[in-house]
Amino acid sequence: MLGLMQDWPLLCHKVIDYAATQFGQSEVVSRSVEGPIHRSTYAEVRERSLKVAQALERDGIGFGDRVGTLAWNTWRHLEAWYGIMGLGAIYHTVNPRLFPEQIVYIINHAEDRVMMTDLTFVPLLEKIQDQVPTIERFVVLTDADHMPETTLRNAVAYESWIGGMDGDFAWKSFDENTAAGMCYTSGTTGNPKGVVYSHRSNVLHAMAVSVPNVLGLSCADNVMPVVPLFHANSWSLAFSTPMAGAKLVLPGPRMDGAAIYELLDQERVTFTAAVPTVWLMLLQYLEETGRELPHLERVAIGGSACPRAMIEKFQNNYGVRVMHAWGMTEMSPIGSCCALKPAYAALDGDARLDIQEKQGFPPFTVEMKITDDAGRRLPWDGKTFGRLKVAGPAVARSYFKGEGGEILDSEGFFDTGDVATIDRLGYMQITDRAKDVIKSGGEWISSIDLENIAVGHPDVAEAAVIGVAHPKWDERPLLIVVVKPGRAPTKQAILDFMEGKIAKWWMPDDVVFVDEIPHTATGKIQKMALREQFRGYRLPSTDAAG
Repeated sequence: MLGLMQDWPLLCHKVIDYAATQFGQSEVVSRSVEGPIHRSTYAEVRERSLKVAQALERDGIGFGDRVGTLAWNTWRHLEAWYGIMGLGAIYHTVNPRLFPEQIVYIINHAEDRVMMTDLTFVPLLEKIQDQVPTIERFVVLTDADHMPETTLRNAVAYESWIGGMDGDFAWKSFDENTAAGMCYTSGTTGNPKGVVYSHRSNVLHAMAVSVPNVLGLSCADNVMPVVPLFHANSWSLAFSTPMAGAKLVLPGPRMDGAAIYELLDQERVTFTAAVPTVWLMLLQYLEETGRELPHLERVAIGGSACPRAMIEKFQNNYGVRVMHAWGMTEMSPIGSCCALKPAYAALDGDARLDIQEKQGFPPFTVEMKITDDAGRRLPWDGKTFGRLKVAGPAVARSYFKGEGGEILDSEGFFDTGDVATIDRLGYMQITDRAKDVIKSGGEWISSIDLENIAVGHPDVAEAAVIGVAHPKWDERPLLIVVVKPGRAPTKQAILDFMEGKIAKWWMPDDVVFVDEIPHTATGKIQKMALREQFRGYRLPSTDAAG
C-alpha cells in the first residue's frame, strides 16, 4: 500500500519560487566585479533567472545540456544557476584556481555548450578558447558599458543577453532525480572527476543542513557565503539561504580581510562560512585595526581543519560561535558539523575546545562508518581510527561518465579518503588522509603530480612530497629529493624547472636534499616515515606568514 500524498518533485527552481513568494523583498547584496555594491531581492533574482532560462532556450540550450560558469559570488552568478536549472540544463562550476590544462580538460569532459564568466576570467578564456571547441557562446557577466573588446566567440554582455527577454517563461517539469549541477574534484591522482548533483539531492541537502544542529538558518539571518559558488557546490548556501528566506550577502571577487569586514559590518551579517585561510586574514585585520564583530553570531569553518587557536579567538575575543564543519564535493558537500549535544554542553575551557576541534556529527541523511582496510567496521570509541565512509541521498554513487569505476563498497558506502575516529556520541574527527593529498587553504595539492614533475629534472634520481604544517595555509608542500650521482642541482634550479608546469600555488615551499628515501617492501615511498622524519620542520614561508 502506498501513501496518498501528492507527487511534488523536489526541484531546485522551487527554492527560488518559494523565496520570491514568501521573502520576495529580502535583500540579495553583492560586491560587483565592476566595483560598486549592488542590491537586489529574491523576487528580482527569480524574475531575471526566468530570463536566463529564456535566453538559453533561444540559443538552443535544453534538457541535459551543460552550461559552464567561471565566476565569483554575485547576484548574476546566482541568477545563472537558477535559470540553468529551471530549464532542465546543468550548471557546471569551473574552479579558476585550477591549472589552465585542468580547466580545459573539465570543460571538454563536461562538454559545456555555453560559458558564463566574470570579467576577471576573460583573458584566461581567450587563451584557451581554441582548446574548448564545445563552447558555442561566451556570456560575460557584466553590462554593455563594461563589456570589453574580446576575441571570445559569440561573446555577449549578460545584461544585453537577457535584456531582450520578456521573462514570460514557465519552468520546465521533469523528474526530481534529473541532474541539476556538476562540480569536478581533482582528488590526488589522474584527471579531475565530475560529481553530478540531482535536483533531489540539492534540495534534500539544503533542508538537512539548515537545521539548528548544522547551519541553523532562518529568515532572521543575514548570510554571507565567502566560500565560492565554484567550490564544492557552495556548501549548499545558494540553496539553503533562499530556502530560509535569509538576507544573502555575496562578496564578489574581494576576499581580503578589509573587504570581508566591510560587508560583515555594513550588512550586519549574522552567519558566514569559509575556509580557515580567509578567517586568518580577517582575524589579522581585526587585530591590526582593533575593530569588533558586533553583528556576527556564528561562523562555519571547513575545507581544512580549523586551528584550535582560531576557535578560541573567535569565541573569546569576539563572541562568535565557531561551527567546525567537514565535507567534500562528493557529499554536496556538508557531511558533519560540530554542534554540542547535551552531554557536552556543560563543558568549558579546554574540555569544550577538545570537542569543538572535532568535525562533529552528521546531519540526518548522512550515515557514517569507519572500517579497516578489509572493510570491517571499527568501534566508535574515539580512539580507533579507520577509513571514513559515508552514505546518503546527497552522496555520489559514481562519477560522471563512469570515471574511476565503482566507488561504493558492498554496503553502498563511499570511501572519503579520510582517516578518522568516531566517539561514543557519534562525533567524528579526521586524523589523516588515507592518500597523501596536501590540503592548502581549503584546496587540494597532489603530491604524486609534484613528484612526477620533479623527477623529470635531469639531476633528480627520486623525489617525494609531503605536507608540512603552515600557520596560514594549513599545509604546504615540502619537496624531498635524492640527487643523481655526480650531480649537484640547487634548490632554485629545481623550482625553476617546475615553474609553469603546475599552478603557482602548488609550488613547493622548500626543497631538501637527502641521501635516500625510505620505501616499503613493495617499493612504495613510505610517506609516514618521511612525515615522522620531518616532524616539526619549519618552512621558509612560515616566518613570513606568522
